[in-house]
Amino acid sequence: MGNTYSIDTVSAGHVNYARVRLWLATSFFWFAAALLAGYAYSLQFIRNYPFAGIEWLSPGRVRVTHTSGVAFGFLVTATIGLMEYVIPKLTNRPVLSQKVGWLALIVWNLIILTTVIGYLFFGQMQAIEWGETPTWIDPVVLLALAIVAVNNVLGPILKFSLESGRGLYVSLWYFTAAFVWTAINYFVGNFLPQYWVPGSAGASLTSMYIHDLVGLYVTPVGWGLMYYLVPVVLQKPIFSHKVSLLGFWALAFLYPLNGAHHYLFSPIPMWVQSLSIVSSVGVHLVVYTVIYNFLQTLRQGGTDSYTKLPLRWFVAGAISYLLTCMQCALHVTLTVQEHVHFTDWVVGHAHFVMFGTFSFFVFGFVTYLWPRLWGKSGWWSDSLNHWAFWMMAIGNFVMWTSLMIGGLIQGASWMALEPFTKSITASEPYWVTRSITGVGILLGYSFFAVNLYKTATTRGEKAPAMARPALAM
Repeated sequence: MGNTYSIDTVSAGHVNYARVRLWLATSFFWFAAALLAGYAYSLQFIRNYPFAGIEWLSPGRVRVTHTSGVAFGFLVTATIGLMEYVIPKLTNRPVLSQKVGWLALIVWNLIILTTVIGYLFFGQMQAIEWGETPTWIDPVVLLALAIVAVNNVLGPILKFSLESGRGLYVSLWYFTAAFVWTAINYFVGNFLPQYWVPGSAGASLTSMYIHDLVGLYVTPVGWGLMYYLVPVVLQKPIFSHKVSLLGFWALAFLYPLNGAHHYLFSPIPMWVQSLSIVSSVGVHLVVYTVIYNFLQTLRQGGTDSYTKLPLRWFVAGAISYLLTCMQCALHVTLTVQEHVHFTDWVVGHAHFVMFGTFSFFVFGFVTYLWPRLWGKSGWWSDSLNHWAFWMMAIGNFVMWTSLMIGGLIQGASWMALEPFTKSITASEPYWVTRSITGVGILLGYSFFAVNLYKTATTRGEKAPAMARPALAM
């Protein structure tokens, strides 16, 4: 494949705009709930937890509502909606069945709702990080993912490939792989350790699930969305299709081996831990190829690359991803891990990648797409969007920096064998900073949410026709 590019208008009839709107609207509803849960949880660290004594709002239950709400309620829901917009544009094919598409939307949101009910009201959860979903819901999750994979993703892509004989744009590579990988990963991570593989062997599988949820779903889908939107906004081709495929195959070969670095110094065999360290550093090098391709594509757009707000979200997300991967390459080494294991360094790292990178990618894409979904020429308020960007971007960076410094202080205290209470006292200023930045993030999100609502409900003129990047042949 080479690197040719053209813009071609695709019939809007292939995209179900009403359903895409609902995927996105429900995802932002779940994100609001997840943000509020996360902020409430942060307050317990500064002795101001607002729900003390209320069992169904106890910190442990609220915490998993926050993490699952971000991962499944927001990111998975939003990216399914965005893929339902992108895939018909790139394949000129609709989903296989519109009725099944609506069923998938309803079932997925019912899964999120029942999961939250199971957490809060019944205290039901598995002892698997990012996989706390109650066991009785897990089979339904797999079924829902299979329906979305076949009907919304793999079906249209396979039909296009067979009927046209043309090559696939790199975004379609990433989307296809993400659903194949995730179907396997969810089963391995949620069923094998729970029922068949106990002990340290089960922990090895759990570690793969934890990391591969990010690396084999969120990452490929996020990169696929980036490779679609940036050329569309700039009206320029991606810098190198070959480099994009290098990033794809390197991700496929290296990322599945990363997981055990979550359990360094554990009973997991040392050769597995060592292999995870090597592959983790290798993935960090792969990220450079993606960031390089992204930045070189931006160069073709001149000042548009930094003045267009959708791209600004992507730039901020790419910077966050570069920094967090460099951070990861450091803390997976045994020397650094001794100092940061179980500290707030790891918490900051998780926030920086899930919120600062891939949530920002979603915000960037929605900034471009939302008015167009409603037939509007623009947002109700450009000013609110700019305020939302800066408050969330600054809040995210300050939170990450604060938690990283706090984590280093905690690790130094523990390594010195000081009383544990001393590390708690030393951490309090950084926990206060986290809660303050949380207020800024919540305000920024509120601005964005108000703008979503007002843009959808305020009358406006018709938006211009939408376009897509041509397939690179």
